[in-house]
Amino acid sequence: MEKLGRAFYGRDTVTVARELLGKHLVRVVDGTPITLRITETEAYIGRLDKACHAYNYRRTPRTETLFAPPGTAYIYLIYGLHHCLNLVTEEENEPAAVLLRAGVPLSPADAECCAQRRFGHSYEELAPAQRKNLLNGPGKLCQALSLTRAQDGLSLLGNELYVLDAGEDPAHVYTGKRIGIDYAQEAIDFPWRFWL
Repeated sequence: MEKLGRAFYGRDTVTVARELLGKHLVRVVDGTPITLRITETEAYIGRLDKACHAYNYRRTPRTETLFAPPGTAYIYLIYGLHHCLNLVTEEENEPAAVLLRAGVPLSPADAECCAQRRFGHSYEELAPAQRKNLLNGPGKLCQALSLTRAQDGLSLLGNELYVLDAGEDPAHVYTGKRIGIDYAQEAIDFPWRFWL
């Protein structure tokens, strides 16, 4: 499998958001890789999207990473509780990114690592609802992968956090409105959420 390079990320954000579905996100923690299949994404484009943190090119200490080169991890905290992983897209200084909303572990070992980080129990000990909801939210995904603001700005071209092309082209992709952006006026209706 091939690691996605800067050329993949440096394109139209909506296209990248759709094409990330089925790709494999790899996070290496203490020398151990954890691999997930990406199953849900959302696109955010600062130049026109009122749901984007850097709408209208607003630059703050929090949004600075959105202006980084494509293929950079933008990680922020919401509600003071949950971290969210975004993959910076388009050209440098063009604030845009794809939020990774959900994934599924690729192997029993990956599921075990995620279960321990999310619940402090083995995967076998989890209730059916806990298994079903293991990685179906951006905060859950970050918790399972030990991703925090400490990894904000990390290059996706390195060996700590990256995405592999598994050669999968999903036959059917669902498209709809993004979640939790009621404040974003007309951007509420942008069909920039994609899931399998």
